[in-house]
Amino acid sequence: MRRSAIPTIAHRLAILCYIAFALFPLFWLLKVSVTPNDLLYSEGVRMWPSRTTWDHYAFVLRHSAFPTFFKNSLIVSASTAVTVTICASLSGYALSRFNFRAKYWIVALMLLTQMFPLVMLVAPIFKILSPLHLTNSLTGLVIVYTAFNVPFATFLMQSFFDGIPRDLEEAAKIDGATQFTAFRQIILPLTLPGIAATLGFVFTAAWSELLFALMLINGNDAATFPVGLLTFVSKFSVDFGQMMAAGVMALIPAGLFFLLIQRYLVQGLTAGAVKG
Repeated sequence: MRRSAIPTIAHRLAILCYIAFALFPLFWLLKVSVTPNDLLYSEGVRMWPSRTTWDHYAFVLRHSAFPTFFKNSLIVSASTAVTVTICASLSGYALSRFNFRAKYWIVALMLLTQMFPLVMLVAPIFKILSPLHLTNSLTGLVIVYTAFNVPFATFLMQSFFDGIPRDLEEAAKIDGATQFTAFRQIILPLTLPGIAATLGFVFTAAWSELLFALMLINGNDAATFPVGLLTFVSKFSVDFGQMMAAGVMALIPAGLFFLLIQRYLVQGLTAGAVKG
């Protein structure tokens, strides 16, 4: 029995080591955010400072534009996640259930959009959005983020739709349901794990995106959180305490978002849908 317990113990120790390795950057983020400026360099590398302070959080909330950055990122990320999920659900269902002449070329074009480096597309996108007066607005960011996230989200949703038996829709049609009714009342509830995964992926991608937010936004009024972090970097110094405090607070929405959708992420895709 002792020999059989050794692999289990080793497996659990390996998991604990991996968790500690993954969470250590977050711990260090929190540690620096509560360390006074006079101790950041004088104490060297320590697991926890000898004295803590909440001054960095107070400064970020009261004397910086972080609340504006936070609100802008929340609006952009939530709007992008909802828009992309709706578009990906419809397009993913179409690719999964219907065969049409241009299907191959549509899939090829969607894959092609994922092959270009984003840096190459900044200038063309800026030139397209500038005449439309969308270069310094949250709406322009939502449009750009939606365009770049829809292809991957479509393939993600298509994989979930492919795993659902077509017999469920055929049975619904026999009972008098239309194609859209079967999709809305039967298929969508079974794809809640896929919808939750798509929402989480797109929300996280939009929340942390920096390149387009930096190039398309001028000024603090429409700046998002990743761009706002650069305001803590001056020409000759970096205020690590305030930057880390802002980073800790920026983790809260993403954490709460995944906390709300976690039960859908662990559900079986078609558990209980077909009974013997």
